[in-house]
Amino acid sequence: MNQNITLKQTGEFKKQTNSDASVRLARNAAMRGEIEDLAMDWESFRKIDHTFSDIVSGEMPVTNQKSSGRCWGFAGLNLFRIYLGRKYNLKKFEFSQSYFMFWDKLEKSNYFLENIIATLNEPKDGRLIMHLVENPIQDGGQWHMFINLINKYGVVPQTEMPETFQSSKSMRMNRMITRKLREFAKLLRDAHGKGAPQKNLRSMKADMLETVYRLLTIHLGTPPEKFEWQVRDRKKKFHRFEGLTPKRFFTNHVGLDLSDYVCLIDCPMSDKQYNENYTVEFLGNVVGGEDIRYLNLPSNRLKETSVNSIKDDNPIWFGCDVGKHFHRTLGVMDMDLFDFDLFYGTNFPMTKADRLEYGDSQMTHAMLFTGVDLDPKGKPRKWRVENSWGKNRSDKGFDIMTDKWFDEYNYEVVVHKQYLTDEELKTYKKDPVKLPPWDPMGALAK
Repeated sequence: MNQNITLKQTGEFKKQTNSDASVRLARNAAMRGEIEDLAMDWESFRKIDHTFSDIVSGEMPVTNQKSSGRCWGFAGLNLFRIYLGRKYNLKKFEFSQSYFMFWDKLEKSNYFLENIIATLNEPKDGRLIMHLVENPIQDGGQWHMFINLINKYGVVPQTEMPETFQSSKSMRMNRMITRKLREFAKLLRDAHGKGAPQKNLRSMKADMLETVYRLLTIHLGTPPEKFEWQVRDRKKKFHRFEGLTPKRFFTNHVGLDLSDYVCLIDCPMSDKQYNENYTVEFLGNVVGGEDIRYLNLPSNRLKETSVNSIKDDNPIWFGCDVGKHFHRTLGVMDMDLFDFDLFYGTNFPMTKADRLEYGDSQMTHAMLFTGVDLDPKGKPRKWRVENSWGKNRSDKGFDIMTDKWFDEYNYEVVVHKQYLTDEELKTYKKDPVKLPPWDPMGALAK
């Protein structure tokens, strides 16, 4: 075969394609319809069922991250509010998502500038520097980045720092702060090139961070330091708490020990091993905080720990590739919902490992498991998912993930350490193997 495409070949392609009635049918349908709807399998569609054998107590109306990438923080705060709601018998409550966003952006800015200082001798057109400057204050994040913020800054009710236009549509804010951070990276590298010592660079960094703080205040408002919280519970009983600080609010009213939670991944790539502990270099937000830490286990172990957690009435933070085999309106993640092989006349046989290694899949979204549907033998059939895309879709914003989809596109769960074996917990505490900054296991933080 020739290296180039010949006109003779294209003529043959056309002849073969147009002679296939199934291609003509699919083409005509695709002109005026969504592929996901056209390729939907009737048998799978008719079996969509939003009932579950086990659901945790204390679910609340879903939240809405709108046009922002704060899913990881929304999922974490939605987990917290379940425990807060049980404590005070609340029907509805939201923590401030803008508050955690403010401190995350400031900490990411400092983390970025420190990474620039740590890589001053790297070529500016090398892969590492290009990676660092690509998205220095992206909206995304990971579990350990979330708990670093909570441990340092605490939480506040949404009434104390409500959503703004910019927090709900963060692209412009991110673009403006990113522009400044790239400018600051150049200034630091230029100063280093002229012989400036480290103390001078960090003095420059302090002024830079003041500028970032100013920009964040313009977009998000000023984070509160003290506040009072008052609320009525389901029985109309009034509660008021005065003299609160963000850290005291978390410690006294949420009360979870975040050090008890472990992060598990299922990553079957050829460069990784099961029963091994991993981290991702140059991924984080709080300098001096906890590093990203993943224990790589087979999917069945992620499911076993998740089932046990839900049966004990504990929701689960998780990360997945939400855009694959997912109908957003119906709120269904199902490998069998779409018959793409039939619609396109070709199959898509890549494995989970293949998709990760060739850029076809990565973690893109974090949510909560709040329920599971177990068969008579106690095996999961599907999972109840609390998303953060608002209530006007799916089952009032709660989605379905089939167990088969879990195996293929779910990558991470966060569970209490009590659900791990002694050997697994021992491995989790080991010094982790370092993965490069561009590894797909770090993609949720983009």
